[in-house]
Amino acid sequence: MRLSRYFLPVLKETPAEAQIASHRLMLRAGMIKQSSAGIYSWLPLGHRVLRRIEQIVHEEQQRAGHIPMLMPTLQPADLWKESGRYDAYGPEMLRIRDRQDRDMLYGPTNEEMITDIVRSNVASYKDLPLTLYHIQWKFRDEMRPRFGVMRGREFLMKDGYNFDLTREDALHAYNRHLVSYLRTYERMGLQAIPMRADSGPIGGDDTHEFLVLAETGESEVFYDSEVTDLTFGDRDIDYDDVAQCAGVMEEFTSRYARTDETHDEALFNAIPEARRRTARGIEVGQIFYFGTKYSDAMGATVQGPDGKPVPLHMGSHGIGVSRLLSAIIEANHDDKGIIWPEGVTPFHVGLVNLKQGDGATDAACDGIYQALEAAGLTVLYDDTKDRAGAKFATMDLIGLPWRITVGPRGLAAGKIELTSRRTGESEELAPEEAVARLSEVYAAHR
Repeated sequence: MRLSRYFLPVLKETPAEAQIASHRLMLRAGMIKQSSAGIYSWLPLGHRVLRRIEQIVHEEQQRAGHIPMLMPTLQPADLWKESGRYDAYGPEMLRIRDRQDRDMLYGPTNEEMITDIVRSNVASYKDLPLTLYHIQWKFRDEMRPRFGVMRGREFLMKDGYNFDLTREDALHAYNRHLVSYLRTYERMGLQAIPMRADSGPIGGDDTHEFLVLAETGESEVFYDSEVTDLTFGDRDIDYDDVAQCAGVMEEFTSRYARTDETHDEALFNAIPEARRRTARGIEVGQIFYFGTKYSDAMGATVQGPDGKPVPLHMGSHGIGVSRLLSAIIEANHDDKGIIWPEGVTPFHVGLVNLKQGDGATDAACDGIYQALEAAGLTVLYDDTKDRAGAKFATMDLIGLPWRITVGPRGLAAGKIELTSRRTGESEELAPEEAVARLSEVYAAHR
């Protein structure tokens, strides 16, 4: 991918409407362009990150045994009237009437639609357990959309739904989702803390939100500092093992961690004072168990072992795919720009030619580019004739984790420069050594 042929409309000045770091940097790095309030076009660089995040979510969902599908963005209002949520949801739901005068809506979530699909096709307890999910654009008509894609009206979301015969089976699905979410966020370079939360319009008594700590977070959170010491790491998890999944749930939720909506001052004050923390958090996902709320209302039953109809126990589980970009940037930036974690970077490495048009330098860059691509690494090659300072500024702004700089002086000694965006440290290496080093770094993120 050569920068001279790429579409990367970076901005030198910060747009006046951008209030938080992620919004400023996404606009300046040419990742998004506002179409209307709370609605954005995803430009090539932003689209690459979005798809990388989506890929990680798919991989971890399927690792947990969940089955991908795709439901439509427009839903018939009749399903929502059947569940009782059509009038209860509020003005955030965009209601539409089609040319046949049928009431439709742009879906903010899919509990009703998935329940209708399952009740029409699943008749026996022998077909359970079942978890279906999709990643789809959704719409909530926020009164005051702000902070870029952090709180937009149109957003990309993974939402999944489990169907089980008993409460115990459904709670295992709940625990299984928590485990898969912990893996998902850590692969993206994030620490997302599960916190006891309010269920809102989804319903149900059991729910946890996953929050990334950041000064610009919308939610006030209260937690025991010990939760920030927990990491999931490279554990080998059997998602069918009830006890193992329950153990992870206990490990990550037994310490106090709550949003302001469920905060209990007495429980919080029972924590040693030195460990009490109050901060702001960005919600990046939520899991719910709501029992038979939708299956009772919509008649979703299966034939149980005794031949009698049993209402399905359900839960829903969401990850804000587009929102995650903002959260990652809020947690990973400096005054020069974005610092992408290796797991979600749009390109693995930036390649900078300091003397475009010089035969030896051009040939060396072409060779390094081909060697990186052969190693399975994606490269953004700055082959423009811009000044070195401008090239470095662009690379710092868009935040690729590693930069290779090639110039005549270094080549004379058989060396190129490998620079870490996060630390700023540079090292002179032979080209083949730099390729080997980057291959080793990224092997851990595949």
